[in-house]
Amino acid sequence: MKTLAFDFGASSGRAILGIYENGVLKTEEIHRFSNDPVEAGGTFYWDILRLFFEIKQSLTKCVNLGHPDIDTIGIDTWGVDFGLLDEDGYLLENPVHYRDKRTENIEKSLFQACAKETIYQRTGIQFLTINTLYQLFALKQQRPALLSRAKTLLFIPDLFAYFLTGEKVAEYTEASTSQFLKAEKRDYDFELLRQLGFDTEMFPKIVKPGTVIGHLKKELTDEIGIHPAKVVAVASHDTASAIVAAPIKKGEKSCYISSGTWSLLGAETTEPIINEKSFRSEITNEGGVEDTFCFLRNISGLWLIQETRRQWIREGCELSFKDIDKMLETETSADVFIDPNCPLFTPAGNMPGRISEFLKKTGQNPVKTKGQTILCILESLALTYRYYIEALEDILGHSIDVIHIIGGGTKDKNLCAFTANATGKRVTAGPVEATALGNIIMQLIAAGEIENVEEARKLPFDVEEYTPKDTERWDQKYQQFKKIKGFAL
Repeated sequence: MKTLAFDFGASSGRAILGIYENGVLKTEEIHRFSNDPVEAGGTFYWDILRLFFEIKQSLTKCVNLGHPDIDTIGIDTWGVDFGLLDEDGYLLENPVHYRDKRTENIEKSLFQACAKETIYQRTGIQFLTINTLYQLFALKQQRPALLSRAKTLLFIPDLFAYFLTGEKVAEYTEASTSQFLKAEKRDYDFELLRQLGFDTEMFPKIVKPGTVIGHLKKELTDEIGIHPAKVVAVASHDTASAIVAAPIKKGEKSCYISSGTWSLLGAETTEPIINEKSFRSEITNEGGVEDTFCFLRNISGLWLIQETRRQWIREGCELSFKDIDKMLETETSADVFIDPNCPLFTPAGNMPGRISEFLKKTGQNPVKTKGQTILCILESLALTYRYYIEALEDILGHSIDVIHIIGGGTKDKNLCAFTANATGKRVTAGPVEATALGNIIMQLIAAGEIENVEEARKLPFDVEEYTPKDTERWDQKYQQFKKIKGFAL
């Protein structure tokens, strides 16, 4: 069987061909491309039509490489963002990027319309200004005329699926990031949506991961010369997709960190956990596959390094990620820390300058070199993981024995080692392409080639292990870190 996984991250996308024969899965990268948001007229947009062009390029490359007979296609992307269609099915405007400024200072009016505690009790979702609920509420206040023209809201992976098939659906794991699904029912909380003044008719039906949405439209198959493959609603939220491929063993006491632009740290649960402790720790209950929940905390991740590097390049210092890794081989930590989730670090811009500002305002020494800046970020991330793993252990009522780091961040060996050192726990790192693999696995489950996720996790994936070192020194770092965690700037 031949599958094609489209895996869109916040900075790049890829098309991965999967061929499954006789219990063996082989994968091949067909196409890789950048994902470059565009600021225009004061708004930060996703260049959605360019990204759809890359989907078509990928399909064309499949044909040219001798694979016109793709059986199924799956799409996963980041969460929360969406496109709006008018009554004739036309896209009203390019989807707005979650880092756009339109949700700044929107919380006060949102919580006046519905209490914060009530929203969490109903949805179980962590409060982030990037959430769809915030974005829609901002749109209602700032651009009501646009919202009044919208007849259908499609999340990003569902929008791509609509372009391919003409079908309008909302895949469950992606929709769960919106903060307007009722957690226990795994469906829209129409009462909440009406209370906030939204037209509930614009939300399409929710489908479970593994549902066949439709086939490639004839206009596409004729243009590209590809067979009319089925388009499957996989675990369309990239975090849920990555967790599918995490090497979690049945019955083990573990947590995962889906590491990339964001770090998503959590555990698989069979029911949502919504209580005072989870509310205080701002832990979210996003949708998973096979009736599970992704009980996790969103943590700013390698975005901090990506944006730091971008600033250095703007200043004329062309450093590759390999150059940065090389730099750290001889660098000494300054033992200063940031809170990665501080709102100061959310927008794009001069990240090294913001780090210096945070250190100054928290009474810490300044970093002296670029290498110390990177070490500050990596060590702060590892210590943040420890902080939330401790919160997770408290809420779950048991200790965590092993941490599974999955996704692109596993290539950062320093971060993986620091995580083991900071937490004092065994760490597995891999697979690197966990999200694309999870995407492919759900296509195989939909086709009946693999029975379930438990069976899929027995497939051989490349995984590296890290054991804790220098734990006493890292305990000292942790005590310093806790003094600045949550510091209000």
